[in-house]
Amino acid sequence: MKIYGLKNCDTCRKALKQMPDSVLVDIRTDGMPEGLLEAAHAKFGAKLVNTRSTTWRGLSEEERGGEPLELLRAHPALMKRPLIERDGELFLGWDQNTKEALGGA
Repeated sequence: MKIYGLKNCDTCRKALKQMPDSVLVDIRTDGMPEGLLEAAHAKFGAKLVNTRSTTWRGLSEEERGGEPLELLRAHPALMKRPLIERDGELFLGWDQNTKEALGGA
């Protein structure tokens, strides 16, 4: 299982701690595998962009109106985290529903 996020993100660290057999992929330094961002956008749509982040607040109105995939490629920290991949299935965020779906508490 892979957790895509940021190594300094508290939520990503919580997910990694509760799933110690997982690997954290820092999207800022390592990037995302080809096609994963597109697959995540197809599944989660606008939910993939974290509009509550400091990165989002720092964008101009013109930038905010841009294509979501291009925004996420240019600003990886804009992605809602963590994005979890297990056996080809994607999960977004670290809420109770995600924990239950992954067999956690």
